[in-house]
Amino acid sequence: MQPGYFITGTDTGVGKTLVASALVYQFAQRGFKSVGMKPVAAGCELVNGELVSEDVAQLVSASNMVVPVPQINPYAFAPAIAPHLAAEMVGVEIELGTIQQAYSMLAAQAEVVVVEGVGGFCVPLSDSADTADLATALALPVMMVVGMRLGCLNHALLTVAAIKARGLTLAGWIVNSIDPNMAMFEENLSSLKQRIDAPCLGVIPWQREADFRLAASYLASSAPSTTTL
Repeated sequence: MQPGYFITGTDTGVGKTLVASALVYQFAQRGFKSVGMKPVAAGCELVNGELVSEDVAQLVSASNMVVPVPQINPYAFAPAIAPHLAAEMVGVEIELGTIQQAYSMLAAQAEVVVVEGVGGFCVPLSDSADTADLATALALPVMMVVGMRLGCLNHALLTVAAIKARGLTLAGWIVNSIDPNMAMFEENLSSLKQRIDAPCLGVIPWQREADFRLAASYLASSAPSTTTL
C-alpha cells in the first residue's frame, strides 16, 4: 500500500499543520517524493479571486513536488468556523468520495502522502460524516498531535480511544509544546507515555514563530516503508 499517514490532533490549534509539514519536509529531505494534503480548509483568504489557505501554503512549501492545489485542498472556505457549517453557508456538501479521489491522484504521483485532518478526530464534515469517517475511508495509519496544555491528558486519551474504536492503527503520537508556561510538563508527558500504547515520536518545544523545518529536527527519522516513523 502507498505509504502515508493521517494526522489528527487532540483539538484545534494544537499544531497539526506544523507536524504535517515537518513530516512532509523530512521525507522530502530524504529524497522521497513527498506531498501534504489538507482535504478541508476553513478560514481561507480571497487572493486574486481564489480562496487561499495559509495551512495549505505551508504544506506546499514543505513538499518537493508540484501538484495542482485542488488535489491538495479539495474544499476551501472563507469562514473560520467548523467545516460543516462553513460548507453549509456556501451551499456545498463535503463529500468523502471527492476527497478520496483527490487523495488517489496524489498517491499516484507521490511516494508519501501526509493527510492533515480538520480540528480534532471527530469534527463534523457534513450531516452524515466526520473526520473519523474520513480517516477510516482513507485507511491510513494515524499520527496524533498532542497540544500540551491543561486538559491535554483527557483529550489525548479520548482521541486514542476514538481511533482504536474505528479499527485504525495509531502509528504514534507527537507532542507539541503550545503553552510555554504549562505547569508540570514532564509529569504530564510521563502520564501520557504510561497510558498510550504507541510510540511517542517526538517532542517539539515551544516556538514563538512556528517553523516546520525546525520542528522536523525534533521528530524521529521517517521510514515510509513502515507504518511508524
